[in-house]
Amino acid sequence: MLSNKEGQKVPQVTFRTRVNNEWVNVTTDELFANKTVVVFSLPGAFTPTCSSTHLPGYNQMAKAFKENGVDSIICISVNDTFVMNEWAKDQESDNVILIPDGNGEFTEGMGMLVDKADLGFGKRSWRYSMLVKNGVVEKMFIEPDEPGDPFKVSDAETMLNYINPEAAKPKAVSLFTKVGCPFCARAKDMLKHNDIDYEEIVLGKDASTRSLKAVTGATTVPQVFIDGKLIGGSEALEAYLTVK
Repeated sequence: MLSNKEGQKVPQVTFRTRVNNEWVNVTTDELFANKTVVVFSLPGAFTPTCSSTHLPGYNQMAKAFKENGVDSIICISVNDTFVMNEWAKDQESDNVILIPDGNGEFTEGMGMLVDKADLGFGKRSWRYSMLVKNGVVEKMFIEPDEPGDPFKVSDAETMLNYINPEAAKPKAVSLFTKVGCPFCARAKDMLKHNDIDYEEIVLGKDASTRSLKAVTGATTVPQVFIDGKLIGGSEALEAYLTVK
């Protein structure tokens, strides 16, 4: 039976982390005392759902959480610090603090340590999220106890909706560019000026011209998508932002 710890203090644990090639101990008091913190925990770094959806979702919505009183967002996984550090780099998760619970002490204290020996994982965390205020769990969203790796309630949008149902969700913006393109630089400047976060897809590195044409119908850059809608080049983006 998975434990709901609402109303209880988080476990007192010291996490062993690596910062600038040195060991640094981080305590739960340092992470939670006198702060409002969103925590989400998952089975493992680099695993499919964790990498494609769970971590990116919180990273992308970090600004909205901050606007609604959240001091920090923490991802906890039963992995060692070297794995978590590499995953943070791979995911470019600058807005989320990745904490290694290598021995599973925090996860066990939360009642969320489960056996995934059938996958060769050993003991790992069940997937969940929680809102913690000054070290006390206010709300937990625990994935249903069913086979596989359910991902239904611990996502960023569910948590933000709990904190503030009226919270403005950040727009999903993707920008096709190429190195040395002045119009691309102008588009990026406009997005930054309007405080809009974006994903940059660089031709020749992240995608090809063939991919660009297949997705947008165009062969020139920049090409901007906002919430799944193709806006177009820098002039079209300027018109969109002016109307907005």
